[in-house]
Amino acid sequence: MSMNPAQQQPGLRTQATRARLVIAVMLFVTVVINYLDRANLSVAMPAIAHDLGLNPQAQGLLLSAFGWTYAALQIPGGWLIDRIPPRILYPACLVLWSLATAFMGMASGLVALVILRLLVGVFEAPAYPINNRVATAWFPEKERASVIGFYTSGQFIGLALLTPVLIWLQTAFTWHWVFVVTGLVGIVWGVVWYAAYREPRDSRANAAEIAHIRDGGGLVDIDADVRAVKNRKKFDAKDFAYVLRSRKLWGIYFGQFCLTSTLWFFLTWFPTYLVDYRGMDYIKSGFLVSLPYLAALVGVLLSGVVSDWLLRRGHSLAVARKGPIIAGLLLSTFIIGANFTDSTTLVIVFLSIAFFGNGFASITWSLVSALAPERLLGTTGGTFNFIGNMSSIATPIVIGLLVSKTNFAPGFVYITAVTLAGIASYVFLVGKVERIPDRVLETTP
Repeated sequence: MSMNPAQQQPGLRTQATRARLVIAVMLFVTVVINYLDRANLSVAMPAIAHDLGLNPQAQGLLLSAFGWTYAALQIPGGWLIDRIPPRILYPACLVLWSLATAFMGMASGLVALVILRLLVGVFEAPAYPINNRVATAWFPEKERASVIGFYTSGQFIGLALLTPVLIWLQTAFTWHWVFVVTGLVGIVWGVVWYAAYREPRDSRANAAEIAHIRDGGGLVDIDADVRAVKNRKKFDAKDFAYVLRSRKLWGIYFGQFCLTSTLWFFLTWFPTYLVDYRGMDYIKSGFLVSLPYLAALVGVLLSGVVSDWLLRRGHSLAVARKGPIIAGLLLSTFIIGANFTDSTTLVIVFLSIAFFGNGFASITWSLVSALAPERLLGTTGGTFNFIGNMSSIATPIVIGLLVSKTNFAPGFVYITAVTLAGIASYVFLVGKVERIPDRVLETTP
């Protein structure tokens, strides 16, 4: 294992470096690119539908393609994360999903677009579990929620602030360039990640910073520990069964499904609700769509700061981590208020409060870091993200079945009920926040 001179002679530098801040920025940029590649199809869809003559059913098929493969491959993606280091796996995924994105700009038919969108979902599947793996290795417990909140905010920047850039690309050129440009950006960033990322002990972090991370609960030796365990025992079905039978883990699995149900309402039905059920024109609704996303951005940035502040003030890990999540879910229930007003302004206020709450509750990955068995961090994260992202399929379908052409109220009742169920999951299933011990491995004499 290579070390820089400051690590080999720690007496030369007693001040801890801040190399982990660069890692936080790298995670943030990656999440922005990740969500740009999710939003680009929604931006280009009207032009694609016009050029290819797609009816609403065909458009729905194309829009849903990402979610099917993304959700289905969370667990296999987690399995890969427990075996392939982030320096290799992340840039490989980035380049492959970005290539699929760029080729969408060259596609000329629905079948090709659907296949390529399915591939984007395949290669993006490990992304968030990798983020969690990197954050767990690089950041002590008292900083981790802030970091998770920081890089998670990239998804709302990608959706709210950079969508106008995609619209400009489409207007100035054609919809094809929306995919070509976003794909090229991802490919370049994949190369940058491979060149720049290292595990803590192989990085520019000095001994003092590594000690700070390790003493604070960061798993700086996770890569070496996982390799040592794998030399004794390979992953088998018992490992997967182990992360499925924990009550605590099921609390965060189901809680994540409930949390992301609100997110997927905003990703799928929100613009349609404003236009078709509130009678807004396209330009006005386009401006109003950004307001809840900006509120969510503020919420997600505050959540990690508040959580880590609570931890530094001496509160338990359960209070510091679960407190913002539960408070955010409570605020998300404000979405039901839209059913009781005819005022467009109040509707946007209620939905902005709800999405602020969703952002404030979005530090749920900090509980994966705190609860998952160390050797099975990737597998636990993959299971967590798989169950959570089942909402990407359930939310648009269930709402579509509940609402009528003139009445959207049952859709908000559904989202509110699911949110309340998520609160109950964190309160009654998760309980005390402490790392779950690994299962006892059989050894060969």
